[in-house]
Amino acid sequence: MVKRSNHSVTALVLTACLAVLVSACERPSPAPNGNGSVTVGERMSATPDPGFARAYRPRAFSFPADHGPHPEFATEWWYFTGNLQAENGSRFGYQLTLFRVGLAPGQPAKDSSWRSRQLLMGHLAVSDIDNRQHHRAERFSRAAAGLAGATASPLQVWLGPWRISGAADSEQAFPLRLSAADTGFGIDLELSRGNKPIVLQGDRGLSQKGAEAGNASYYYSMPRLPTRGLVTIGDTTLSVDGNSWFDREWSSSALGPDQAGWDWFALQLDDGRDLMFYQMRGKDGRPQRFSKGVLIAADGHVTPLAHDEVELSVQDDWEAADGTRYPLRWRLSVPGHGLDLDVDAAFDDQLMDLTVQYWEGAVVVDGSNSGVGYLELSGY
Repeated sequence: MVKRSNHSVTALVLTACLAVLVSACERPSPAPNGNGSVTVGERMSATPDPGFARAYRPRAFSFPADHGPHPEFATEWWYFTGNLQAENGSRFGYQLTLFRVGLAPGQPAKDSSWRSRQLLMGHLAVSDIDNRQHHRAERFSRAAAGLAGATASPLQVWLGPWRISGAADSEQAFPLRLSAADTGFGIDLELSRGNKPIVLQGDRGLSQKGAEAGNASYYYSMPRLPTRGLVTIGDTTLSVDGNSWFDREWSSSALGPDQAGWDWFALQLDDGRDLMFYQMRGKDGRPQRFSKGVLIAADGHVTPLAHDEVELSVQDDWEAADGTRYPLRWRLSVPGHGLDLDVDAAFDDQLMDLTVQYWEGAVVVDGSNSGVGYLELSGY
């Protein structure tokens, strides 16, 4: 994210502890090669440099400025997921996440265009649902010499050829264009603003993830962005449309010593409602009171969901090649709002087996309501 913290990776999703992936914070270093994957929970157990700002209390948000970077914090991400369909009925899920990781507070000496204290990492995935194929890739770069970076006005976040671009003449940066490709697959999508408000998660955008003061993030979501564009798989490029979910989060916190990871649900229901819920898990496997979410009505009204208002139970799991078991079939109930949902992976193997390992993929919703969405599982 990853968040990613619930991401968010992510959403997540990652913290300044990714500084261990480079040998020094002010000279070029080779990018990781993907061997020896670790979990998001393992990465997030490290504490960032204490010189970074922390999220202690609610703040005033300003848009479109807050779509841009916050380098005073150790880490942040621009997190996009979506479910798309082609004219021939082919179904796809996609994920594009760009992470900015601060290696150290402040700015380095300006005696070289290669010096930087910012690292960018990107994850790209396309789930070809009908063919049950998951395509994934990652990139790394120092934010130097124009190779990677982020700006607020106009909104631009780039990592080599992977790019998030906001409209230069729009007060709210929309429409957004997402453009990213790797060997054999890619996306080129336009995301419209839609009619739902920006949702400030937690306490007016302050999302507390643990007991320690400052173990929190600033976190907002845009849950239903009309999306159209192109998806490429191999030699085939298809026109697609659907909806995307945009999660935006920044912080300088780490998982607490008793926390293992999270389960994050972002669901778009066919009646126009959207639901986000993340379940923070302790190392004992039990859900924690810091779990929370929101239910967003079709007209945009936001209802916060506390941890005890949502009932989650695992119905089935899947074993990855390394023996890790991921819960991919869930019953999610919100009794106070008449929701009793079956949330199932569109297909099992949507594992993000990259330098940082987690499961993230498209899901199908049935039960009291139907719909689609995305599920992220970290710390397994």
